[in-house]
Amino acid sequence: MDFELTEEQAALAEMAAGLGTRREPDPNVSPEAAGEFPWDFARELSDHDLTGIDVPESKGGQGLTLFEAVLVLSAVAQRAPHLADAVQATNFGAIRQVAAFGGERLVAEVLTPALAGRALVTVAMSEPSGGSALAGLQTRARREGDTVVVNGGKVFNSQGPHATHCVVWARFGAEPDSIGAVVVPTDTAGFSRGATERYMSGEAHCTLSFEDCAVAAEYVLLDGNGMRRMMPVFNIERLGNAARSHAFGELALRLATDHLLERETGGGRLADHQGLRWKLADMRLRLDSARLLLYRAALQLRDGAPDQMNTSLAKLAANEAGFHAASEALQIFGGYGFTEDSPLNYLFKRTRGWMIAGGSVEVQRNRIAGEMLKRQGSG
Repeated sequence: MDFELTEEQAALAEMAAGLGTRREPDPNVSPEAAGEFPWDFARELSDHDLTGIDVPESKGGQGLTLFEAVLVLSAVAQRAPHLADAVQATNFGAIRQVAAFGGERLVAEVLTPALAGRALVTVAMSEPSGGSALAGLQTRARREGDTVVVNGGKVFNSQGPHATHCVVWARFGAEPDSIGAVVVPTDTAGFSRGATERYMSGEAHCTLSFEDCAVAAEYVLLDGNGMRRMMPVFNIERLGNAARSHAFGELALRLATDHLLERETGGGRLADHQGLRWKLADMRLRLDSARLLLYRAALQLRDGAPDQMNTSLAKLAANEAGFHAASEALQIFGGYGFTEDSPLNYLFKRTRGWMIAGGSVEVQRNRIAGEMLKRQGSG
């Protein structure tokens, strides 16, 4: 197996890293910046053909591969962590759902401006009564002629305060398999946002409310069997989560290594202490292991989508390796790391959040075990 990138892939990652570094040379992310969406960088990505990297050219994408999209996201996240939000939103976020199931009108009115960095789509899935467990979904969508009317409320909508469109998951009927999704522009009559709230990492979210929001029937992505049909897309989105977790861990490791080499105490370098050197070794081991699982998931596709078990293994490994690296780097920095002004403040909190978002690490363990038992039982 060849573990080397091609010249084209290496150049793509280098260009992406360069864009991020030039715009944000300091990896520290202030609380104010963390709560905003980097619109300017999203448009810069579009100008350099770094949006919709593996979306088909017929839908306005670049027609490359999922692996190359992972490389770009990782490259930006390791240099300019907050700007990676723009890479995620224009390559791995809710736009994937629009690209996969949207018709010509949705492509023209939603996907195209999103890939140009001029629109932002958020997933409206979690509800107060059931998180993202769709079995208890309360939001309803009903067809009325050539429109669909949506009623319900959503919570924990990342980038909700900045979004221009929402992919709303709802029930289209009483049957268990009637779950689907519809795109609702945020300027639709009956749509409203709650007060802006912050995650521990500073990222903004808010509640979203839909009261008789009527949209064109062409804005329906799915009106049945939503979870089964959308699962391949969810797996792609989860690899975006995994790629950023891993990249933040790599950044934390680089910062910790530099600190060990530069910091002197007690007449010697921190790097000369065996206990601290072992921390570097453990971080490197976990991050390299996670990277291989991430790359495998992005490269071994079935019908153009990642395998579910490979995705769960990659997300689990990357989430835990990224947070472990951020936590250990903070310990290495000591008091200098445990401050609001330290870049580790953002890295630590954000990697911890990804162990919950997009399917928690516990959910991934259940999926892995379930796939193992199913495959063994069918053997």
